[in-house]
Amino acid sequence: MTASDPGNLSASPEQSPLGKTSAYVDRYAPELLFPIARQGKRQELGLHSDDVLPFLGADLWTAFELSWLNPRGKPQVAMAHITIPCESPCIVESKSFKLYLNSLNNSVFADATAVQATLRRDLSAAISGGRATHSVGVQLIDPDRFDQQQVHELDGVNLDRLDIECTHYTPAPELLHAATHEAPVSETLCSRLLKSNCLVTGQPDWGSVQIRYSGPQIDQAGLLAYLVSFRNHNEFHEQCVERIFMDIWQRCQPIKLSVYARYTRRGGLDINPFRTSFPQGLPGNIRTARQ
Repeated sequence: MTASDPGNLSASPEQSPLGKTSAYVDRYAPELLFPIARQGKRQELGLHSDDVLPFLGADLWTAFELSWLNPRGKPQVAMAHITIPCESPCIVESKSFKLYLNSLNNSVFADATAVQATLRRDLSAAISGGRATHSVGVQLIDPDRFDQQQVHELDGVNLDRLDIECTHYTPAPELLHAATHEAPVSETLCSRLLKSNCLVTGQPDWGSVQIRYSGPQIDQAGLLAYLVSFRNHNEFHEQCVERIFMDIWQRCQPIKLSVYARYTRRGGLDINPFRTSFPQGLPGNIRTARQ
């Protein structure tokens, strides 16, 4: 199984390194990247392969554990911001991404620019199913800029202030309601109570979520109860955000909608999916305090 093998489009999450004992290769090994096709989970949401997606956006990754050797054998370190377009056929399974990054540890590169180009090439091939038809954005942050990295919570009205009774712990879109017969509003809402579980291992994934919309006013108590209902749900981060987007889009009928989640890191990586119904700039990849 390699990042350049088009057959990866048929790979299932159960075939990934998740939940398995893995050798930690410390020499450059792009074949460690394990793509998983997006379409299977999108099919569950009623999105067929020939449909135009009802959203735009990207998955914003941060790699906190990135190192390589310079030509004199001296270790170098950096952080990386990685942008994967949501239109790509595949996601990259996060443990395979970690193993791939580890494979750079004892590999020699001329400079940071060479590392950046290597990451962009290998990840673009992986998310495209081997053909590099979609391009990944890669920004390296050198140690001189580490102290410039910001910590900021998601903006918006805090849904967690509401004293609600929660009885659903698997996704319950029927909890979503909006005042469709009243004048439309524009709101930004947020919660730190998003939790789901890894699709393969069942390990908990903790996140914060921000919802911006214009349209019929969404019932805040119902929205919070809906977000809490992901608590025992097994799905990857990207899939959870698309499910949240589609449920709100279909049940609350907003004119405009964006959903942005920031998940706590695991294995030196965090994943922060953003989906929007209209063209706009991507949010800044600024971590929250829990990340």
